[in-house]
Amino acid sequence: MSQPIQPAEAPQDQSTKLVIGAVAVTLLLASLGQTIVSTALPTIVGQLGGLDHLTWVVIAYLLSSTVVAPIYGKLGDLYGRKIVLQAAIVIFLIGAVLSATASSMTFLIFARAIQGLGGGGLMVVAMTVVADIIPPRQRGKVQGLFGAVFGVATVVGPLLGGIIVEHISWQWIFLINLPLGILALAVIAVALKPRADRVSHSIDYAGFVLLSGGLTAFVLATSLGGNTFAWASVEIIGLIVFAIAALGTFLWVESRAAEPVLPLSLFRNNTFAVTNAIGFLVGMAMFGSITFLPMYLQLAKGISPTESAMQLVPMMVGLIGASTLSGFFMTRTGRYRILPRLSTFVLIAGLMLLGSMQLDTPSWQVAIYMFLVGVGIGPVNSVSVTATQNAVPREVVGAATAGTTLFRQIGGSIGVSVFGAIFSSGLASRLGDAMPAGHSGSFSAQAVAALPEATRNLVLEAFAGALHPVFYTAAAAAVLAFGLTFLLEERPLSNTLRKEPEAEIKAEEEGAASVVGAPATATS
Repeated sequence: MSQPIQPAEAPQDQSTKLVIGAVAVTLLLASLGQTIVSTALPTIVGQLGGLDHLTWVVIAYLLSSTVVAPIYGKLGDLYGRKIVLQAAIVIFLIGAVLSATASSMTFLIFARAIQGLGGGGLMVVAMTVVADIIPPRQRGKVQGLFGAVFGVATVVGPLLGGIIVEHISWQWIFLINLPLGILALAVIAVALKPRADRVSHSIDYAGFVLLSGGLTAFVLATSLGGNTFAWASVEIIGLIVFAIAALGTFLWVESRAAEPVLPLSLFRNNTFAVTNAIGFLVGMAMFGSITFLPMYLQLAKGISPTESAMQLVPMMVGLIGASTLSGFFMTRTGRYRILPRLSTFVLIAGLMLLGSMQLDTPSWQVAIYMFLVGVGIGPVNSVSVTATQNAVPREVVGAATAGTTLFRQIGGSIGVSVFGAIFSSGLASRLGDAMPAGHSGSFSAQAVAALPEATRNLVLEAFAGALHPVFYTAAAAAVLAFGLTFLLEERPLSNTLRKEPEAEIKAEEEGAASVVGAPATATS
């Protein structure tokens, strides 16, 4: 079949533009929930203690937002996008307030889990709204914009966190979500119309429980293994066995459910299967890098939280630029397969270079390494969502979008867990018995600076050395992602809103050019 002629850009009325703005605000809110805490972690650990639980402040949010993603897709179909999105924002803000009142690491982890329960809905429902109102080919440019929002949050979040920690207190990194959340609620109230009709759907509660339990057990095993418990311990083996049993039963239940949480037929779709496998691996590298780079900059390089956030700017520039350009490329050409192939290759290079960093590595070199990592991450998210929504039937777009978010978040959760275990194990082996008697195990820039010079130098070398295998492991994940890009089939992006991916092809064959670029109604 010949290449479709490039049509005029689909017109967008004010209602549609307002919807796009509302989605951008909610995605910014969810993204800040993930990233704003990173630069504050050393300070939080310094006050609350519990270095061995540090990664759980991130994992709790990622894990809870991951396991609720599929159910939010079903709730959106049942009750309409608007009410579900508003409920997710309210839950997110409740979790933020609870996090700000935490007086122990345990309570903070619990509060972050509550916050994640809302954050998971923000991402899934917001991106599904876009699939409802914008054709796939024009959606490429919009997804590029959303990729830029994620990129801004990647640096603005840590920067805000650093400034707030230095000049106010770490509690305000959570309270700062309140005005943004209220703004998001207001914009959504105006932009989205409630759905007049209710579609009768059955929610696969058994599948949701089994998927949540299996994923939780797996992430717990990867986090606690080699750290709190030995890998061969009864606890870790038990968690792994439970995870395998729960996920295996989940597959059995899904094959028989009337409306499964995650339809197994999606995995027979090349675009869905391959892009999600790539997203899973890139998610590992992404969240691992974002979590551990501020720690390296603050503790190994001895700079402030604000300065460490500012040094993440090159990563943001690379991520925003690559995401935006990839979006325009998809809209202009209707194609996408080359984008993840190029970006994952660049990601490999950036992560390998980060793994080679030493205490005396110049800041400009670190900036180049971060820029490359950002370029490598940028296009993957926008390509995954756009290509998947284009390749699946309209009636399962919500489930497919939730699946895309699910696998990226699972990759992030497991990545932070695995990298945290690698880092903790490496740090412990390098430090040995070098720490002074009575040291609490809480590390902050101030605590490290107060150590005797010989011990301080040993600690700094240990931190830098313990991070090397973290970045090398992330690079290995990127290598696997690069290999998978060669398995990705390409389907030219449709220019119309349709019930089936093949509808645009059929319309062209019948000469129905009048449907191309038709405006959509901003109703959810």
